Amino acid sequence: MVSQITQGIKVSVFTDFEGSYFKNHRIHYAFSYRVTIENQSKDTVQLLFRHWDIFDALSETEAIDGEGVVGNKPILKSGESHTYTSGCLLTSPFGAMKGFYTMVNFTTTRKFKVSIPTFRLGAVFALN
Repeated sequence: MVSQITQGIKVSVFTDFEGSYFKNHRIHYAFSYRVTIENQSKDTVQLLFRHWDIFDALSETEAIDGEGVVGNKPILKSGESHTYTSGCLLTSPFGAMKGFYTMVNFTTTRKFKVSIPTFRLGAVFALN
């Protein structure tokens, strides 16, 4: 697990290797990640957008942008948390992800970025 706090918002990530399979005549490695976003600030906030940089040892870095997380734009009051699970496919048994969320503070109406710490993706069979 990795965690990071930005402006009172704590982001924690757990990862798991889900397996490998063939797609388009090529082997792919499936990873899941579970993210918990905890509002440790005194203000209510909402997650609006996400940005991911996906690093694959055998491919170019891929950038992904989108609204919310898995179809949700959670609103978090002080002390509340939101957990979701998602995943990615790599062409290598090794990789990493990092990114940020764009959130809005309901008290100040200001948007701000919350860092998602870099987390490693590794197939268990390939690790020493």
